[in-house]
Amino acid sequence: MTSCQTQYLLMLLLSVGVSAVEVQRPRGVPLSKRQFYEEGKPFTCLDGSRTIPFDRVNDDYCDCKDGSDEPGTAACPNGSFHCTNAGFRPGFIPSSRINDGICDCCDTTDEYNSGAACQNTCRELGRKERESLQKMAEITKEGFLLKQQLIQEAKRGLEEKKAKQADIQIGKKDLETKVEALRTVKETAEQPEKEAKERHLKAWEEQKAVIQMEKDKAKMAEVLSELDDDADGSVSVAELLSHSELDPDSDGSFTEAEAQGLLGGVDKVDSVAFESVWNNIKDKYTSEANTETPAEVETPGEEIRETPSDNDSEQYPEDDIPEEEEEDDEEDEEEDQDDGDYKSPPPTQTPDKKDEDDEGTMPPFDQETQNLIDAAQKARDAFDEAEKALREVDDQVKNLEKEISFDFGPNAEFAYLYSQCYELSTSEYIYRLCPFNRMSQKPKFGGSETNLGSWGHWAGPEDNIYSLMKYEHGTGCWQGPNRSTTIKLTCGTETVVTSVSEPSRCEYLMEFISPAICQEPPSLDAALHGHEEL
Repeated sequence: MTSCQTQYLLMLLLSVGVSAVEVQRPRGVPLSKRQFYEEGKPFTCLDGSRTIPFDRVNDDYCDCKDGSDEPGTAACPNGSFHCTNAGFRPGFIPSSRINDGICDCCDTTDEYNSGAACQNTCRELGRKERESLQKMAEITKEGFLLKQQLIQEAKRGLEEKKAKQADIQIGKKDLETKVEALRTVKETAEQPEKEAKERHLKAWEEQKAVIQMEKDKAKMAEVLSELDDDADGSVSVAELLSHSELDPDSDGSFTEAEAQGLLGGVDKVDSVAFESVWNNIKDKYTSEANTETPAEVETPGEEIRETPSDNDSEQYPEDDIPEEEEEDDEEDEEEDQDDGDYKSPPPTQTPDKKDEDDEGTMPPFDQETQNLIDAAQKARDAFDEAEKALREVDDQVKNLEKEISFDFGPNAEFAYLYSQCYELSTSEYIYRLCPFNRMSQKPKFGGSETNLGSWGHWAGPEDNIYSLMKYEHGTGCWQGPNRSTTIKLTCGTETVVTSVSEPSRCEYLMEFISPAICQEPPSLDAALHGHEEL
């Protein structure tokens, strides 16, 4: 029986007006031990250590080691006195408080011989407790009725989820079939697309080869013209020797024999025979036009290296330029950037780059190939869309399976908390509890959120395991453990967070009210069963 049920039982006992019957027994003895104190018979100490005549019970002298022979006096230091407290709750006090001038028992029985002016307050205490317990009983009763509604809602919700799960599974099978069909359509459309693209690329490569060949022939003709100093339409050994960069062994000495070797062992070759010579020299040949640079022409670098005048930038070192001038420069730059009508000219293309780009870019696909590409893309889009829908369905199935199999209590009474969040605002923080998910803390006046733990498990005692929730593995404390939170659930008619504390460093305790934890109140017959006479 839980503490709430025990209190409710006590409230019933105190409120039904059962008449108390005083059973005769030695002072300070509870009714549960009355059978050990039979007047006229020897008394055996409750620890079994010795037996004494009954007239030594409550004779103000301690005979038993356990103090059981002096339940109504202060003779034994380890004894206890039973307060009957008719109209309220019976209880025990240490024997040392008997006749000490202070009223400990509300029925004043502990001060029977001290002369203390005690008043019997049991009825008033009983009345107040009955009112409190009556209120608690009403809350428990109402909370339990709400719990029954939650159980019924959870039951209907579970049936709906299972039905939805079955429908989704059917839809999933249809979607899987659709995805596979669209995969086939996609692969079928991609094959001719691939072949058409390959044909287009092959044709472009062949076209580039022809362009390159024509460029190579043009270059060869240009070189032949450069080498043919006497314009006789041929190249001789002497003409070839004018280009030392063609030395085959690059030893700094380009001999006639080496030049003759490049010409195929002859002294002169005509334009037809020069084609074979060109293949041997084209990688080393340097055009005469590239080597002739007039000495008097100044390079841009030389122009930059001119000594600045006294009134030039030396007037101000780089770090000492006046702020006004810097601001003016920045404004000028901003104006240049903001001038929407101005467009910088395209960069000048270098000869080498131009040669590389002479082949141009690959021409667009012909209409037939483009149609195949469009058809394949359409098939890919349809497949991707169906596959995305299948993934979403898979996620729905997993979420439903998780929710259906989750431990929401013996009768799923805690299921209504799923996907909900509850907050408590204090002077410094906003605490946010999302049951079965996570617990967090956020500064009230700005700052990042701190994870106080993610859902772990039910952590109550074996007889009431659903009374505590444990949230673990939160944000780590500085040089300390990861934060964690224990949620203590109490019965109530609302679902609300009432308090948060930190009893230990990085370990939080939250009080959480919910009707789902309310237990069924005991009946009146059950309350009266086993009632102890006073």
